[in-house]
This record gives sequence, C-alpha cells and structure tokens, in this order.
Amino acid sequence: MRRVIKTCKAPKPSGVYSQGIASGDFVFVAGQGPINPENNQLEPGDIRSETRRVLHNIAAILEQGGSSLNNAVRMGVFLADMKDFDGMNEVFREFFPNHPPARTTVGCSLPDIKVEIDCMARLNSTSPGRGRKRSISRSRRARG
Repeated sequence: MRRVIKTCKAPKPSGVYSQGIASGDFVFVAGQGPINPENNQLEPGDIRSETRRVLHNIAAILEQGGSSLNNAVRMGVFLADMKDFDGMNEVFREFFPNHPPARTTVGCSLPDIKVEIDCMARLNSTSPGRGRKRSISRSRRARG
C-alpha cells in the first residue's frame, strides 16, 4: 500500500514530487530545504538555522505520515559547502541526542541554500496500514 503524505505544516513541493510517501512500515520524505511553510519562502541563514528549519519541516511531514524524528532510520544530507559539516552536525546533536539515524552527508551544488535533507523513518506502531501486507500474507500462508 502506498499513501501520499501532504501537510500545510511543511513547504509545498516546488516540482513533481510528494512531500512524503508512506509504504509498508516506512515513511519516505522528499528532500527538504530551509523553506518556511507559512509563506513558502526561502529562509536563508547560517548552516545552523537552515538545518533547524529543514529538520522541523521533515518532522511535520513525518508527523502527518504517522511517524516522528524518533523513528528516523536514515537521513541523507546534502551540503553546498562541506565546511558547514560541523555546524550541521551540531544541530543534528540537538535533534538526536541519543540514537541518531544512519546518515550520509555529501557535498553538492545547491541553488541559494546551504542544506537539503531527505529522510526514511519507520511508521509508529499505531499508524494505519502498518504491517498490513505482511499480516495478510501470513494469514494466506496459514490457510494453505
């Protein structure tokens, strides 16, 4: 089962993609930049403020999808300048003081922003549809 996630608490997509997709036991969040969801405008700043804005946007999408940053299993971080790694990492420590997700950080060309982050997270155990496909498969096998 594939479910599109949409929330007004995160920036509207600027292209042909969804803010997030819930599928199976996971939520997949599209790359987010430092955009204020209230006015859909870029919030340029230093690496720390941009990273905080991005993580808040991701948290809103995860919440709408039935998950949270606590359930993040993997994040991909794209930095316009690898010299900003320490500042970005400092903010990650604020958001993930214990048991941070797996993460890849790469340097790349980003238009007018310092950071973009995508995310994969497990659904909360009470989320609708979580594990449904496996349960159906198990019951079919039991019937033979």
